Amino acid sequence: MLKSLLIANRGEIACRIIRTARAMGLRTIAVYSDADSNALHVRQADEAVHIGPSPARESYLVAEKIIAAAKATGAEAIHPGYGFLSENADFAEAVIAAGLVWVGPKPESIRAMGLKDAAKARMIAAGVPVTPGYLGEDQLPERLRAEADAIGYPVLIKAVAGGGGKGMRRVESAAEFADALASCKREAASSFGDDRVLLEKYILSPRHIEVQVFGDTHGNVVHLFERDCSLQRRHQKVIEEAPAPGMDAETREAICAAAVRAAKAVDYVGAGTIEFIADASEGLRADRIWFMEMNTRLQVEHPVTEEITGQDLVEWQLRVASGEPLPRRQEELSINGWAMEARLYAEDPAKGFLPSVGRLDFFGIGESHIVRIETGVGLGTSISPFYDPMIAKVVSSGSTRERARSQLAAACHNTIVAPVKTNAAFLWRCLRHKDFIEGTLDTGFIARNEADLIGSSSPSQAVIEAAAMAVLHDEMGDGEAVQLWRHESRREPQPVAGATWRDIVGFRLNAAPRIHIALRHENERYTLDHLVEKPAQLSTIVKDDKVLVADMGQSFLFERDRYSGGASGTVGDGALLAPMPGRITAVDVAAGAQVTKGQRLVTLEAMKMEHALTAPFDGTVAELPVAAGGQVTEGSLLVRVEKAA
Repeated sequence: MLKSLLIANRGEIACRIIRTARAMGLRTIAVYSDADSNALHVRQADEAVHIGPSPARESYLVAEKIIAAAKATGAEAIHPGYGFLSENADFAEAVIAAGLVWVGPKPESIRAMGLKDAAKARMIAAGVPVTPGYLGEDQLPERLRAEADAIGYPVLIKAVAGGGGKGMRRVESAAEFADALASCKREAASSFGDDRVLLEKYILSPRHIEVQVFGDTHGNVVHLFERDCSLQRRHQKVIEEAPAPGMDAETREAICAAAVRAAKAVDYVGAGTIEFIADASEGLRADRIWFMEMNTRLQVEHPVTEEITGQDLVEWQLRVASGEPLPRRQEELSINGWAMEARLYAEDPAKGFLPSVGRLDFFGIGESHIVRIETGVGLGTSISPFYDPMIAKVVSSGSTRERARSQLAAACHNTIVAPVKTNAAFLWRCLRHKDFIEGTLDTGFIARNEADLIGSSSPSQAVIEAAAMAVLHDEMGDGEAVQLWRHESRREPQPVAGATWRDIVGFRLNAAPRIHIALRHENERYTLDHLVEKPAQLSTIVKDDKVLVADMGQSFLFERDRYSGGASGTVGDGALLAPMPGRITAVDVAAGAQVTKGQRLVTLEAMKMEHALTAPFDGTVAELPVAAGGQVTEGSLLVRVEKAA
C-alpha cells in the first residue's frame, strides 16, 4: 500500500481525497496557488506546497510544478482529482516517467476515450450502441451545416475534446447553426485548446444515465450501478441521484453490461464513468439508450454511488493504484436505498446564474448530522473568481427516494450563505417540483420551468419585517435600551432619547407617533414605520450593521440605515458593469446603436464560461469602452445604455 500522496487539485475534491487517504494511513500533500494560500484543503493536508499565481494556467495546470512538488516532498503518488489535469494523458505519462504512481487510468486509455469522435468509433467496434451523428474530420462550417441539416434539427454541437458541459450547444434550426457553431468553437478553444466539434442528434425527451465502472491491473472490471444526472442546466449537472428512477432490472442489466464492455475495450484501470443518453419518451428501455462519452476520472457525483453501495471509491482508487485487486467482485455489490446530491454553487440565479465571488461572512449548510456535506470552504473564506464557483456538494441518503429527496430539500431550505449569492433556493424549488417528486424527468426540466424555479430576487414584506424586528431586538440589548425614531405630522422622523422596549409596545397599542426603521438590500432602500403584530418565523442573524434573513434557502442581507428620509428606489442608469474579472469575447453592438430590452450587447468569458450581458431596456448605446479580446476587471464599465425618449 502507498504511504504518501500528493493531491493535484483544490477545493472540495482535495478535501475529500485527503479524508480517505489519512484514514488509510497515508501522508497527504496539498498544492496551492496564491488565491488558495489559506484554503481548507491546505490546512487539512499534512504538508502543502505553493505552486504559483492564482490563474490555474500558471499553477494547477502546470504539470512540471506539480511533479516537482511531489519530488520535493517525497510523495509516492499523485491523485489528480477531477478537472484540471485529471484527464490529461501527457500529464499521466509525465507522472509515471518521473517514477511516481499515477492514481488514474492508463494514459493510452485516457487518449482512447478523450476525443469523442474516436471514442465513439471504438465503442461501435465493441458493440456498444452510440447516438446517431457526424464524427468526420472535415470541420468546414459548410460541411458541418450540411451534416446538421441531414441529421435533422434539433442537433447538438459538441467539442471533440470537451467535458463538463463546456463546448456544447443545442441548435433548434438551420438559421441558428452558424452563430452556435462559432460560439461553441470559441469556448472549446478556450477551455481545451482544440476547437474541433462533432454533431449528434438531439433526443427530444432525453435522460442522462451514467454507469460507474472500475477496473484493476489484474484484468477485473465491475460496475457499481447507474446514476441519473438528468437535472441539468445548459449541460451542467445540478442534482444527481442513484439509482435512476424508473429503471427496471432488465434495462439496468443491459446498460451496465454495455458499460463494462466499453471499459474493457480500452483496458481500463481505476475509476471511470460511461455516460449514456436515453430517449425517455416511452420510459427507460434498453433499445433506446446510447453511449455518449466516457469520463476517465472520478466524477463530481461519485458520493451518491458510495451511499447506495457502501463503498469508498477513493479507497478503491488508492488500492488499485497500489496494485491490489478490486475490493469487491461483481456479485458482492448491490444497491441499498437511495441517494441524491445537489451542487451548491456561488451564483445568482436572478442574474442569469452569474458566478458570485467574495468572502463568506455568513455560512451554514443544512444539518450535517442528516446530510453529507463535501466542501472546500468555510466561514470567513472566500469564493475566488479564478476557479469553479462550487461551494459544496450536499448529499442525502435514505431507504426510499422520497426520504432522500425530502432530507435534501430540507438541507437546501436551511442553507444560509451571504453576502455571496447561491442557488440554494433554486435547488429547493427543483426538489419540491411535482415532476421531480414523481421522477418524471428529462434534461429539459429546468429550461421548461426556469422562471418558477428562480423565483424573486427581491425580499418579500415578511422578510423585510423580519429584518426590522431583528434590528429592534438587537438594539434592545439587555431588554431596555433601543433606538427609535418618532414620526410627527409633516415633520421628518426625530430620534427618541432613552427609549425602551416598553415604549415600542406603547407606540403600537396607543396608535401614537410611529417607529421608523430604514434598511438597504442591494440597490433598494426599505423603510418601515409600523410594528409587526405577528412576524413571520424566519431565521435572522444580526452582525454589526448587517442583518441576514433566511427564507426558503434564499439569504437576504440588509444593511442598517440609521436614518434615511428617502424613498425606496433602484439604480437604473443603464450602466452594465463586469460582474467579475474576465475577457471580452464578443461585442455585438456599436456606440450610438439603437437596442431593445434583452438584446445581447457584449459577451464576457469568466470562470471558464461565457456570460452574455443584455440591454436593460430599449435605448441607445451611449458608452462602449470595451473591445473583443480585451481584459476587464470586476466592476469596470462594459456598456452604458440611455433610455429611449
